Amino acid sequence: MPSPAKKPIVIVTRKLPDVVETRMCELFETRLNADDVPMTQAQLIAAVKIADVLVPTVTDRIDRAVLTQAGPQLRLIANFGTGVDNVDLDTARNRGILVTNTPGVLTEDTADMNMALILAVPRRLAEGAAYMRNPDTKWTGWSPTWMLGHRIYGKRLGIVGMGRIGQAVARRANAFGLQIHYHNRRRVAESVEQELGATYWESLDQMLTRVDIVSVNCPHTPGTYHLLSARRLKLLKPSAYIVNTARGEVIDENELARLLESGAIAGAGLDVFEHEPAVNPRLLASNRVVALPHMSSATVEGRIDMGEKVIINIKAFSDGHAPPDRVHPAML
Repeated sequence: MPSPAKKPIVIVTRKLPDVVETRMCELFETRLNADDVPMTQAQLIAAVKIADVLVPTVTDRIDRAVLTQAGPQLRLIANFGTGVDNVDLDTARNRGILVTNTPGVLTEDTADMNMALILAVPRRLAEGAAYMRNPDTKWTGWSPTWMLGHRIYGKRLGIVGMGRIGQAVARRANAFGLQIHYHNRRRVAESVEQELGATYWESLDQMLTRVDIVSVNCPHTPGTYHLLSARRLKLLKPSAYIVNTARGEVIDENELARLLESGAIAGAGLDVFEHEPAVNPRLLASNRVVALPHMSSATVEGRIDMGEKVIINIKAFSDGHAPPDRVHPAML
């Protein structure tokens, strides 16, 4: 652990909000990425060889190949993000490197966008907006049968993952008159179920056959990779919609594209993709899909809050205390 008298060398892999970078430079010997160009694996390896603390983002692959090259002084990875599937936690633990994240601060922002997609896909918002902006089309006025979507009031929403974000989505969906159903590794407290009017399904398969909208709100772990597999996607009703603001790897994207093309699923609202930043062109070509560039957490307030959590974790560590947001494999 670095001496309290010596500022730790902190290497930040991407550009962060100015107020966050300024404070980090005041507190630590901070090296920034002013150009905001993603680091290559070679650059990440060079960084971990000299850094006391690495501040990566969720798109930086801090895998075994990187961590095995780390110098003995690297003792903290302060991830700028809630998800830590970009970090090889087992290798970090074996090398005595703590990993922290930024939980809680993005809950409301992500839930807002999640709800926006729940509204946008059945009501064809993106399709209507694109029509109005298209210079090759001319709107001729209101028609009783044109651009018809589907109401969400009274429909069944199936939430996959009832953590902070899943519960925040449920609260919003309640206000729109959706019936809340959920599947989770563990059943939530009875008081939470009562507050949300939520019905628990131990069997994900059984829930999927009965809901009208599926909201994916679980983290990406080895256990949730392709949780919505080809087999499970086929359980959905042809009138069902899928919304994903969690991680693209949770859904079998090729099968989703195929089912959307054939009309076996009504539509999808996707803010995350299985092979980001590459996006399946079949999804982008579909009028049934509202696709966003991983922006559910993209608010000024949220990014600053994330940065403040990173700073608190680094400061606690450099002062010889346990960082408040330590990540343990058992938590995932």
